Amino acid sequence: MDTTLFLLLFRSEAGERLARLVIESLRAFGGRLGDCPVWTFVLDPDRATRALPGLEGVQRFPLELPAGFPDYPFAEKVYACARAEELAGGEIRSLVWLSLDCLIIQPPRLFDLRPQPGAPAADAAFRPVHLRNIGSPAGAPPDDFWQAIYQALEIDSIPGTIESFADRQTLRPYFNTHCFALNPALGLARAWWEAFQMLLSDQAFQAGACRDELHQVFLHQAVLSALVGKCLAWERVRSLPPEYNYPLHLHKEIPPERRAPTLGSLVNAVYEDAFPWGEIEVEPSLREWLSARLPRPGPAA
Repeated sequence: MDTTLFLLLFRSEAGERLARLVIESLRAFGGRLGDCPVWTFVLDPDRATRALPGLEGVQRFPLELPAGFPDYPFAEKVYACARAEELAGGEIRSLVWLSLDCLIIQPPRLFDLRPQPGAPAADAAFRPVHLRNIGSPAGAPPDDFWQAIYQALEIDSIPGTIESFADRQTLRPYFNTHCFALNPALGLARAWWEAFQMLLSDQAFQAGACRDELHQVFLHQAVLSALVGKCLAWERVRSLPPEYNYPLHLHKEIPPERRAPTLGSLVNAVYEDAFPWGEIEVEPSLREWLSARLPRPGPAA
């Protein structure tokens, strides 16, 4: 029986085409996880009905935010994770979020939170953030933004630290959320949604420490990171290696000694706005596979 479930979210026909690419990469290169069920949450079902038929093991769920909910960055993502966690049966041990700009390139076995070769069982699996951005340096007091989050969540202390991948800053727990895994039995995604709503309704916080676009965009990520530090034992948080969630969109900014030598050396990668053809070596067979599916591929490197 499958114990790992993959989750995607989209709102348009274009988003559905990207979701299909993610799922096809999982099916083609995911190894024993390649046949796991995939749930797709659809924000506008009338605009997204053409790209996924024919893929086995994929279920669609309409998603609508509660009436009157404000238009806020990544609110739908938080809500989709909470709904999936609520719907997942007891046999699901690993709920894996995949962003629409994710490519699976090798079997992502560490998304399965059960014991893996060289990795004990875990309650969550994350990569550290790529860049410090709004992260909280471990050697300094939390700023107003992080302090407000910690106070809202009644957090007195945070265990452990992370090192941001590209700029190598030591931070309080702050995780990348392009792709991650949670044990749905622990209710972390539902707690995420509740805390996110609470901070959105805090008018003083929204008008103060979270008034600018950057902090609003990354609020969802900061709240989840704080909850992981509060709710999970640090030794039960699996730190994914750099082959996971590799940021192709930052490839040139990554120190040379940390850059992936080829696309095929990675387990999964994200590319944000466009796949960076020509910036990283792509093995011929993988290039052929991608060229048949990615929009407007560039010339061979």
